[in-house]
This record gives sequence, structure tokens and C-alpha cells, in this order.
Amino acid sequence: MTFTRRTLLASGFGAAASTVVNAVGPTGVNGVSDEAMALLLVESRRWLHQQYPDLRRHFVFEYYPWYGRNPMRHWQQWGREPPLDLAANTMPALGAYDSRWVSVVEQHARWINESGVGAVNLSWWGRGEFEDRAVHLIMDVMHAHDIRVTFHLEPYGPKRAEQLPADVAYILQEYGEKRQWDCLLLHRWSDGTTGPVFKLFNSLVPKSIRDCRGKEVELRDYVPQGTWRRVTDEIRKTLRHDFDHVTILSESPNAGDVASAGFDGLAIYGPDSLQTHWLEWALEASRKGLAFTFNVNPGLDEIEQRDVAFGSCYEPRPFIPATSQLRWMKSSARERARYLSEHQIGETLATSVLLQTHPWLENVRQGFFLVYVCSFNEWHEGHQFEPMKDWAALTPQERVHGYHNPVNGAYRLQCLQRWLKRLL
Repeated sequence: MTFTRRTLLASGFGAAASTVVNAVGPTGVNGVSDEAMALLLVESRRWLHQQYPDLRRHFVFEYYPWYGRNPMRHWQQWGREPPLDLAANTMPALGAYDSRWVSVVEQHARWINESGVGAVNLSWWGRGEFEDRAVHLIMDVMHAHDIRVTFHLEPYGPKRAEQLPADVAYILQEYGEKRQWDCLLLHRWSDGTTGPVFKLFNSLVPKSIRDCRGKEVELRDYVPQGTWRRVTDEIRKTLRHDFDHVTILSESPNAGDVASAGFDGLAIYGPDSLQTHWLEWALEASRKGLAFTFNVNPGLDEIEQRDVAFGSCYEPRPFIPATSQLRWMKSSARERARYLSEHQIGETLATSVLLQTHPWLENVRQGFFLVYVCSFNEWHEGHQFEPMKDWAALTPQERVHGYHNPVNGAYRLQCLQRWLKRLL
């Protein structure tokens, strides 16, 4: 019997199967109606709640605790001059804030709870760094709002692979054991077993690439697969008596490399990993016995670098979802971007849930379900769900910088809340 991608995706969804067959594109839930996506989520809801009683903990916001005010951190990236001219294409509702301000973190926690998401994944850049020093404050606030915390280990140094076992031990001791496990996310599998989850960014980049002039350029984040295999094996061996699982995920879509390097699965980050590839990546991961997770996102609206050097290979990334040129000073363009972003949120959520709950793919066999939401507050790349200012609330001094704020600055969070209500 021959199966097409469409019939593979449609299988196992009961009353929703005919809608899936008619609505699912050749590579995923792309370009379909909100009604079709809603039916997919409703069909998945009962099964997900049976498998995962703590379902909201399986939706995790990417969270960036790297913003500062005195001195400015991140808001001044790529030549910006805050507090009016920010490294963001939209002005935050809270303005240029500091990630260590309790009032800011409390407001974030309220917004996260309103959305239905039950955990955050902290961008972490090494022991003692700015982000690390903010963790206890963030965990105190998140704990008070019944939100769990886990960690996204960034490429913070040339020895990060060799340091990984010690860094994992530090995180578990400092933010788990010392706090009596009050807030650290211990991911629950469908059989009731639990354990921490760590995601690594830029873990499997090539040793070198050719730039736009044909020059071979070495990549600083390169780590040999054998090195990753050695340290991931060491972590599991060290913690084998402490947890049922220790899950270490790579953002690479190459399942062969992920398996060779000793990771447990792939966790695709960012909206530029278009969901048209997700089915192939999920199939390949399943062939290799790997778990997989794909992110919910509103698209990409990244700032452009200023003062680019002559001859640079830099090219700004295009707006996602793809569309005709947007003239941002027009209200119609900003509302067009809002419309596209809302549909992207629903489409990525439905596709991720569909693939992770498909009975023929690896996640169901393993009993693993985890959805990252990209992101709560990565303002530079423009995929944040944290509310922006309403257009009417922008001051004249802010408007001269060409911000893309729509009429309703909270639309992304509200849209996510509407979709998750169909599942939670």
C-alpha cells in the first residue's frame, strides 16, 4: 500500500481525518483555514489530556533575561540609541525595561499565565553572567505565579561543550536542589516518569562555510560530534540514579548529526525554519529514534543592522510570513502584518501538535510532547509575544523611528490565548 504525505498526516485522527485530508498541504498544515486548524486541535485535546495531566507545562515560552537599563544592554544593539530608538521594530508596552526589575518580571508572569503557557525557557550564557545573575529573581516571581523554569544553553564560549557536564550540574544544584525543586521544570512523559530538559543553541554548526566572496570562514561555535557524544554520555551516566530522564535537545534539523552527537532529539528554533520542512524532519527523527519539537511562532520582523561596512556579506532577513513589500508607515501595512502573524501562530501550533501526536511518529512511541513558543521577548528578531504599545499610544518622538506597532499591541498574546484555549 502506498501512502502519501497527506494520508500519513490524516491517519489516526478519527472524526477530523476527512478535514485533515482536505486541509493538510503536501508538507504540513500550511495555507489552511482557521476552522480546519481548530478542528485538528479539538481532536487532539482529549488524547493529550489523558496522556499529560499537566498539559500547560508542556508549552514553554523562550524567555530572554538579557535586557538592562543602567547601563543599557541589548536595547542599543546594531547602532540603536535608546530609550526612544530601540533595537526592535516595535516599541514594547513596557518600554526599554531591565530584566532584573521585579515589577517587569511580575507583569511578564501575569501575561504568561493569561496566555495559558505553563513554563519558560531561560536563555542562559554561563555561570556568573548577567542572565545567570537574574535567574533567582525570575524563579521567585515565576514560582509565585505557578510557572516553571527550564534552560536554553547558548553558545557562550569556546569550551562550552567541555563545560556542559559541570554547567548542567550547577543548574540542577543551584536552581533545583537549593530551591527544593520549587520551580525547575521536570518534564513529565506520558508514563509518569520525569526529568529535566535542556536545549542547546547552535550546537551542530559546520566547521566552516563559504562567504559571499567564496572565502572559507571558520565558525566559532563548531564542536565535533564526538565531543558532544562524550559529554552527553557523561551527563546521563552521572545523573542516571537521580532522574528517570535527562533530555538534551539540539536545534539542528539534521537527525543524523543529532543522533551521532548523542542528543535525545531535535528542537527547532525560530520562524525562519519554515514549517514546510517539519514533516520531513519529523520523519527522519523518527527513523533515528529521536524525539522532536517544533516551535509556535508569529513570524519574523527582525531589525536591520546600521552602518554596515562596505563589502560586508550582511543581508537583512526578510519578513516572515513572506508577503509583498510592506510600507510600514501605512496603517494598512501594519494591519496586514498583524493578520499574517495571527495566521502563522495558528498554523505553527496546529502543525506542531499534529506531528507530535501522530501515532506513526516517534514522539507518541516515546511518550514525549513539548512545544516551545518562540518567543516571549526576543525583540531584536521580532517574534515576541510580549505586548507592544498600541499604535495610538506611541509618542511623536517614538513614531519618527518608524516602529511597526499595530492598532492592538497585545494581539499576539491574545491570539495565542485563543488557540491554546482549544487545547488546555
